[in-house]
Amino acid sequence: MDMAEVVVVGSLHVDLMVKLDRIPMRGETVIGGFFKISPGGKGANQAVAASRLGIGVAMVGRVGADIFGEMLLERLGAENVDTGHVVRDPTVHTGVALIMVDKRGGNLIAVSSGADERCSPSDVDAALDTISQAKAVLLQLEIPQPTVEHAINSAKRMGSLVILNPAPARALPKRLLEKVDILVPNTLEASFLSGVRVHDVPSAVRAGRRLLAMGAKNVLVTLGRRGVVALTERETIHLRGVRVRAVDTTGAGDAFCGALAYGLARGMRLHEAAELANNAAALSTTKLGAQEAMPTLEELHHFMTSNGRARRLGKPLIPHS
Repeated sequence: MDMAEVVVVGSLHVDLMVKLDRIPMRGETVIGGFFKISPGGKGANQAVAASRLGIGVAMVGRVGADIFGEMLLERLGAENVDTGHVVRDPTVHTGVALIMVDKRGGNLIAVSSGADERCSPSDVDAALDTISQAKAVLLQLEIPQPTVEHAINSAKRMGSLVILNPAPARALPKRLLEKVDILVPNTLEASFLSGVRVHDVPSAVRAGRRLLAMGAKNVLVTLGRRGVVALTERETIHLRGVRVRAVDTTGAGDAFCGALAYGLARGMRLHEAAELANNAAALSTTKLGAQEAMPTLEELHHFMTSNGRARRLGKPLIPHS
């Protein structure tokens, strides 16, 4: 296994999905659904997204000593993700999400985090040698916040770039935000964290500036089909959305984060890595599934070349004084 240039600290779980004509009412049974088991967890999804682009990736997390944990480890191994720092915990089950989806795409989801809730600072400490060699450390909030904070502190101490996808949204202390190099919220997360309701590009700019003031060094607010707003201390850039025929948006945000980590670890400037990530997220929506839909570097290069975005980057909207 090559040295990991990207380390992902986060969640691994299994999605158990049933597609039905309609979601059952309370106390009702609806028969005739389609069933699928898929690997998931924002951490594992983002690790696969980065690895498929051809960079060394290591995963830090926790699964149960059960068949689902074994399945997740095998899947990550097949995707060339180093799982040497994924703990197999015999005292708890692997995290699972129970998902019901109706024919219109509406869903009902119940999550039992299981081993994800046991991911601990000691798990991070066991991976310090790997983290010390990484160029970027990528985190989310599906594991306990003390573990996230410990991982960020460790990464900063060792000189790694820290990328935080604050999902699912929760309150974050200023002391944590001040150590984040790139904060990557979507509209809901940016609204929650900043107190500014994000619904378009101007409101994303306002929210992003508030998050910069709260301590984050750089902010990328992802806007789905509207693209992404990138904010630094010096300038604000809007990268417009990429038009595709989407069939499944599951995991698009994870595709963005994984591709962003890849680009930054490979030395791209922030707006260049964000443009790459913007396209990776759009391309991922053209396939079903989350991890299954993450593009390879060859697919992404062909996509960006064919739609004329291989060299087209956003222009500053509002230079900062």
